[in-house]
Amino acid sequence: MEKFDVTIIGAGPGGYVAAIRCAQLGMKTALIEKYPSLGGTCLNVGCIPSKALLDSSEHFHNALHNFKEHGIDIPEPKVNIKQMIERKRNVVKMTVDGINFLMKKNKITVFTGHGSFVTKNQIEILKADGSKEQIETAKTIIATGSKPSSLPGIDIDKKRVITSTEALELTEVPKHLIIIGGGVIGLELGSVYGRLGSKVTVVEFMDRIIAGMDGALSKELQRVLKKELSFEFLMKHKVTGTKASAKEVTVSALNSKDEKVEIKGDYCLVAVGRKPYTDNLGLEKIGVKVDNRGKIETDDHLKTSVDGIYAIGDVIKGAMLAHKAEEEGVFVAEQMAGQKPHINYNLIPGVVYTWPEVAAVGYTEEQLKEQGKKYKVGSFPFKASGRARASMDTDGFVKVLADETTDEILGVHMIGPRTADMIAEAVVAMEYKASAEDISRMSHAHPTFTESMKEACLDATGKRALHI
Repeated sequence: MEKFDVTIIGAGPGGYVAAIRCAQLGMKTALIEKYPSLGGTCLNVGCIPSKALLDSSEHFHNALHNFKEHGIDIPEPKVNIKQMIERKRNVVKMTVDGINFLMKKNKITVFTGHGSFVTKNQIEILKADGSKEQIETAKTIIATGSKPSSLPGIDIDKKRVITSTEALELTEVPKHLIIIGGGVIGLELGSVYGRLGSKVTVVEFMDRIIAGMDGALSKELQRVLKKELSFEFLMKHKVTGTKASAKEVTVSALNSKDEKVEIKGDYCLVAVGRKPYTDNLGLEKIGVKVDNRGKIETDDHLKTSVDGIYAIGDVIKGAMLAHKAEEEGVFVAEQMAGQKPHINYNLIPGVVYTWPEVAAVGYTEEQLKEQGKKYKVGSFPFKASGRARASMDTDGFVKVLADETTDEILGVHMIGPRTADMIAEAVVAMEYKASAEDISRMSHAHPTFTESMKEACLDATGKRALHI
């Protein structure tokens, strides 16, 4: 039986990054992945393919609606959905091939199959052909990720009632796409097909979309999606069921007055979040504790209830984000090596890759009010940005929340062009406990989108922003 210093179960961003860092630190490392393709949900059916389709659909949308304004006259463009999906597959393949290369480069032993605990130091790998193999390991990191959630009364047939996985492989553009859930996944995939010509209806239980983010971002994104892509939003609606036929799906819901509502479309995307994937890992055999939602319980060092076994990413508490899982993978690896790493969970940014993009880090205004914290608000609209006017991306704003007394930046919330990249400045600033005045006094290249961050900080300091 082959022996390893550490074994990672799950090869998503958390798992494969943990494996690389363990190997770099001199540990003999094994990585077990159920599927033949490394990279987990993120690389195969999540972040990477969805961004590929978002970019393709944005090019089409611009060609159809904005090229003329730029002085570019072309025949009316047509959607080639098969080529769009094929390009997406190639992007995924290149990315997965890159992970395979990194495994070989770092001398990580990869096992393909379903890993489960026999004992805390012995793991069995069930392969696709039914054969089994066992390995011995001193320590283990569980990084098995998550899978799509559903709701009572919804029958996901993967044909008309689909999850994000099937939405990334459609062979036609839906005429009417109904989305259950106004969160990140639903709005991103809704944007893809909305740009390609689908009518999109979002059915959401809460009173606002992207409910975990600052309320100002929710309001602005809803306004822009209505204006630019003609999204229809049914808020405060509780979905009670779905019924699919060969070519149609009907979604039943109750509105805020408890009246029955029916929405008919040709596809229904169920995007009501994700749940931890811990099926058949043998956790109960070895005494690893999980909570009532199926999440593995860990301490501040990400250790489970069993000595030598750690858990990271979507299977534990916290935001289900690829970059959060990566940070945790490195954190655990370095801890095993005797180092003293640190993660500030409040400073892990969140992004929605619609257009305009939405990005945020730190506390929301609602959270600061709840805490009774005294704060100042500074904001700057992209319509006042020269760079945004040049690129015709004037929707949105940058909003900065700073401590009323110390001026330390407590939260930054952006909606606008390239905010997914811009948010990194806010993360750096907050990691170093910068004040709004610190950022307002830093030179930002002109003309750039990032000047809007400087202007919002100027506004937060009590000085008037220069360009509004």
